[in-house]
Order: sequence, then structure tokens, then C-alpha cells
Amino acid sequence: MATLLEYPSSRNIALSLFLQVLVAFSFSASARPATFVQDFRITWSDSHIRQIDNGRTIQLVLDQTSGCGFASKAQYLFGRVSMQIKLIPGDSAGTVTAFYMNSDTDNARDELDFEFLGNRSGQPYTVQTNVYARGKGDREQRVNLWFDPAADFHTYSIMWNHGHVVFYVDEVPIRVYKNKEGRGIPYPKFQPMRVYSTLWEADDWATRGGLEKINWSKAPFYAFMKNFEIEGCPIPGPRTCPSNPNNWWESSTYQQLSPDESKRYRWVRMTHMIYDYCTDKSRYPVTPAECETGI
Repeated sequence: MATLLEYPSSRNIALSLFLQVLVAFSFSASARPATFVQDFRITWSDSHIRQIDNGRTIQLVLDQTSGCGFASKAQYLFGRVSMQIKLIPGDSAGTVTAFYMNSDTDNARDELDFEFLGNRSGQPYTVQTNVYARGKGDREQRVNLWFDPAADFHTYSIMWNHGHVVFYVDEVPIRVYKNKEGRGIPYPKFQPMRVYSTLWEADDWATRGGLEKINWSKAPFYAFMKNFEIEGCPIPGPRTCPSNPNNWWESSTYQQLSPDESKRYRWVRMTHMIYDYCTDKSRYPVTPAECETGI
């Protein structure tokens, strides 16, 4: 929530926008480093969440008694959120580690999801993304990560502006959900959302559709989070912030992928995507409207 983030090949652009970013941060958006103690609260099973290195790193624990979770104290409307995550090593089948945003509204919620699906040892880790807009979800896509996310920390980010939502892994875009309200397709833009992270058991569906069950002899399971960054419009906050065109994430630079990002995005979809709801005819005999012109 404090640093000017740079995307691939964007150093010159970032420098040219520096004054604009400072103005936007000064009058509207949150602009200080996010810390666990100041900016987050435990929402589920405080005995299973541990602060390491004076709170710089957070350990989530899953065992047979409970999973756990935490959330940001504030809600945000547009911006960018990210955290570095080190996932469960070895046999993690049946577990789900999640990083997501949620509006906390039951009937018409907005939600932007990263869900990391556990695996049997030696198998690729799968990340599932999903988008809910005004209560409508079921927009899952799955990508096999091209590295071992349990060996070290990697950065996972959600960029959310009026034009699109982009999910990034180490600055590589893996999912784009465009604003197509002009075609009557809901887009999350009215409800502020909190930032969440959870670790829980879901062996009825998480690994190979529920065929691989959790091996409790491997418990407890640990996932780690650190370097939280939230740059956005806090709610409650200045009423003009969400519509302020001077917010850096609303500039023309961030309304579409850069050429380099587009190349990486195509690479992910061609070589690492293993499921896309848009092409699942068993679920959607008629292609969802938002898929027809590309996501």
C-alpha cells in the first residue's frame, strides 16, 4: 500500500507517472505499507495463525481440528492488492490455500479469487481463479503453475479498475476479466471488498475433483504469507476516490495489458491452462456471453 509497483518493461512509464501517482495517493488512495497488525484481523481460529519475525510473516495452520483465516480491517473499491505466499510442500492433496477479495454481501456478492489446490507429491500445483459479480460466479479457470510454489515465496496480485480485473503471478497475467457492462454482463464496480486469506480442508473437490483425499498423517499443514501490499480506495474514505481518474490504476496504461504482458498471457493460456469454464460444454452448452469476444 506504499510503493510504486512496476510491471514488466514499465520503468519509463512509472517514472513519467510519478508525480501523478503522488497526487492521487495524497488526496485519495491509501499509500502506506500494509502490516498484519495494523491492517488485518483474524477471522477464524486465532490459535492456528502465528506471527513470525515480529509479524512480518504469517503462518497459517491446518490440522484435523481447524483451518484458519484473516481479513483486512478496511474495505477497498478498486486498486491493486498483493501478497507473497509460500504454499504447503509435499503431499497437500485436499487442502485449499486462498487469497481473495469479497464484498461480504450474501445475495449479490462480488468476489475475486485465487485458490491454490493441493496435490499429491510431485504433481503440479494448480491455481483456480474465479470472478463473482452481483452474485453470479461459476467462472472458474485453472492453471498449473510453472514452478514449485512451496519451495519459496512468490507474488500473487489482483489489479482491479473500471476496465478490467487482472490476476498476476510474479507479474505474469494469468487471468483477465474485462468490463463488458455494455453487453449486459455484470462487472464488480459498486461494492467495496475486503482482502482475505484462508487455509482449509476441501477434499470433496480440491484435488482431481475429490478423488484424492487429504492425508491427515501429514498434518499439520503450513502456508506462509508476507509482504502485504494494498493500494486502493479505502471505504469509508474520500467519496471521490473510486471515481478519481488520477488514481494510477485508472490511467490508460493500466486499462489493457502491455504488449509484453499480452505475450506472457497468451503463453500461460496456451501452455499452462488446464480448465476454462468458457469451453466446458457440459456445464455451459451455450457459451457464456462474456466469453464470446474473449476474456
